Amino acid sequence: MSSPVTIPGPPGLPLLGNILDVDPSNTWWSLRTLAEKYGEIFKIRVLGHEIVFVASAALAEEICDETRFRKFVGGPVVEIRYAVHDSLFTAYDHEESWGIHHRIIAPHLSPDSVAAHFDELLLCTDELIAKWTKKLEPGVKFQPLKDLNNLNLEATALTLFGKKLGAIDMKEGEEHPMIQAMEDATSEAMRRPNRPKLLNWLLYNGKWKKATKTMRTFAAEIVQYRTEHSTGRKDLLWALMNATDPQTGNKLTESQVIDEVVTMPIGSSTAPCSITATILFLLQNPEVVVKAREELDRIVGKDGALKQEHVSQLEYIQGIVRETLRLSCAAPGFNIEPIPAKNGDKSPILLQGGKYHIAHNQPMIIVLAGVNRDPAVFEEPHKFKPERMVGDNFTKLPAGVKKWFGNGKRACIGKHWAWEFLVVVTAKLIKEVDFQAVDEQYVLKQDGWFNIRPIDFYFIVAMTAIFTAVSAVTISLPSGVTIPSGVTLPSGVTVVSAAASATATAAAGSDSNAKAKVKRQVNIPGLQTSSTAAAAGTAKAKLRA
Repeated sequence: MSSPVTIPGPPGLPLLGNILDVDPSNTWWSLRTLAEKYGEIFKIRVLGHEIVFVASAALAEEICDETRFRKFVGGPVVEIRYAVHDSLFTAYDHEESWGIHHRIIAPHLSPDSVAAHFDELLLCTDELIAKWTKKLEPGVKFQPLKDLNNLNLEATALTLFGKKLGAIDMKEGEEHPMIQAMEDATSEAMRRPNRPKLLNWLLYNGKWKKATKTMRTFAAEIVQYRTEHSTGRKDLLWALMNATDPQTGNKLTESQVIDEVVTMPIGSSTAPCSITATILFLLQNPEVVVKAREELDRIVGKDGALKQEHVSQLEYIQGIVRETLRLSCAAPGFNIEPIPAKNGDKSPILLQGGKYHIAHNQPMIIVLAGVNRDPAVFEEPHKFKPERMVGDNFTKLPAGVKKWFGNGKRACIGKHWAWEFLVVVTAKLIKEVDFQAVDEQYVLKQDGWFNIRPIDFYFIVAMTAIFTAVSAVTISLPSGVTIPSGVTLPSGVTVVSAAASATATAAAGSDSNAKAKVKRQVNIPGLQTSSTAAAAGTAKAKLRA
């Protein structure tokens, strides 16, 4: 057998190792950069600890073999145990609590259980769309992530815990306190392993404890509300508070209930990051929007309402979601370690048939930003192409590039919830909202902790007029609504002033079948609306003849 290949990596400094090669404020972006430089596998050493990173589809698939490897609970995952103890996400493989929690929770996050809450998810999504299209000042640029974070927390609380928070109605730019607490807790969990313990204790424990207190108080209030307002609703919160593990007969303690209520929104926080990236990719690829709207018109109907049964039928929308998950890597990676040998064997672990050797207890991290851009799998790996994630094209892809929800028994327990959220919100936004880029030259840059998200990304919610006509259309606008100077209207469109609310009429002449014959869409970005007109419901001129 030939000698193993040395795993490459940056040279580092004496004692400190590679501490300067990883930005503690943007760890995952640093790891993506290292993956692009060193390829399928690389290593770094920080404060005496060596970590191996995997960034190719073939290696990722190999170390996801659950007969040889398992989830590694270490580093930031161990740190966050301070807040959520032995919850589903943070339990060690040998802890009995993981199985108990999983058996109680899993039935309430199955595809059927998630589908039962479709109307509640739709309600939350409609609230956000109404805010963006009717309540915001037209033409104002803003970052979508905060509103999408609020949407995610609202949907999580309503569908899983049966409680409306009012988070979506918060002022533009504001977030629910739980979101900031999650940000503070996860960012600190990522940083603490790379600092001396004494430094953590002296300088950073205050923020750490405050974030933990806020999160656990939020969860306790959710539980208290259910106790005081029992409705017979048997959702996930009911299971956490009342269900018995069928295998051991155990129930969750009060503290364990709080643990899992905190864990759920931390886990689902990757979803708004992904939706934000979707909006960016759609702005950069307008032809994808056209294809998606054609599918929506065909399956849902131009004026039809999205229903739960449509979710599985929207194959191109699903492709958009998968391609976004591939490129955005909103959940950026996960930890793996070899399963200890029962006989105590400490021989090196062989990867790729012996090409690489690692220690018997070597922790590894899969860097999805590298795996999901593997040129051995994807042509033009950096391009956004939903078609490769649809039908046979998707089926034929190797399992290693489909790990956006993790792997095996320790995969995200809320993956069906997340999938429903992503497809529904993506479909609704494409169908009902037009976005306008603020900076058309924007290049994706991300940061984050347990999730990663686009940063410095702004857009404008544009106004849309959708109508049917044969030869001409007259759009009657209310007082206070004007077409900005420099805007060229499409051929056949006439705008007049009127005191009434915005209307649209088809100038079809004597042809009574005109409505069925011709369909056009006109976008009028930057359509200006006074506050009076906006209050009258004209902030978004969505006009269908």
